[in-house]
Amino acid sequence: MPDLNLYERSATLAQELFALTQHLELANDSPRLTASAVAVSLAHEHWDGLRPLLASGMLPSAVVVHRAQFEATVRSIWLTYAATDGDVAKLSADLNVETEQSAKNIPSVFAMMASLPGKAPPQAIEALGRFKDNSWRALTSYAHAGIHAISRHRDGYPAGLSENLLRNANGLGVVGYFQLVGICGRQPLQHDILGITARFTECLPDPIK
Repeated sequence: MPDLNLYERSATLAQELFALTQHLELANDSPRLTASAVAVSLAHEHWDGLRPLLASGMLPSAVVVHRAQFEATVRSIWLTYAATDGDVAKLSADLNVETEQSAKNIPSVFAMMASLPGKAPPQAIEALGRFKDNSWRALTSYAHAGIHAISRHRDGYPAGLSENLLRNANGLGVVGYFQLVGICGRQPLQHDILGITARFTECLPDPIK
């Protein structure tokens, strides 16, 4: 279970970022930005759901939600900058048997990330790449009840694992809010996000050097 103060501070970080952006409107009502906004909203919901799981000591379940948070964040950025119009249409369609089948051809998370360089903001690409390199294998193992999940659940969890997971989730949450202000055409608010995060450095991963 993470340190209670770290959990409370993380919740406050999320609340302040939400308060900053809750009244924003998308830069336009195109299917691309609309789908991207839904994906980043989903990522934020995963972030909000992860914290109580960790606070309750349910680390394996929190890890699975964390993976979903990462994938939703990647998908939002990909939808904005790199998805084809056809891919946007597939994810924007009403749900039925036919559209479900069509959406199975959407690129994988690795393929989405590979399409981002030269299109998406470099800072977002770097943050997502570091996360993937450091965490993806373990997240996948937990999601599929692999060796990480089985071994840790049997033998116990290393000291600091919950705290590191919480910090990583917070970092992804911040990436999601940068994405949100971008698709709302309110890039100057990125400075406000940086101002907020500067007061919560203990809740975030170490800066990229």
